[in-house]
Amino acid sequence: MKTESCQNHHQGVGASGRMQVAADDGSEIEIGPGDAYNIPPGHDAWVVGDEPFIGYEFKSAAEYAKPS
Repeated sequence: MKTESCQNHHQGVGASGRMQVAADDGSEIEIGPGDAYNIPPGHDAWVVGDEPFIGYEFKSAAEYAKPS
């Protein structure tokens, strides 16, 4: 993506696993099963634990890593 952080806006709901999200402003959230999420541009994320994170996205999934 050639940016220091993800610049996509993600909205969705966690289905399994856990994911930690850190925003460029220093705020952090952890998302788990059943959690709705709204992640604005300017963030990084990683899986917490050994179980893969699976989420269903309603916004931005089709645009993620799409070549410009």
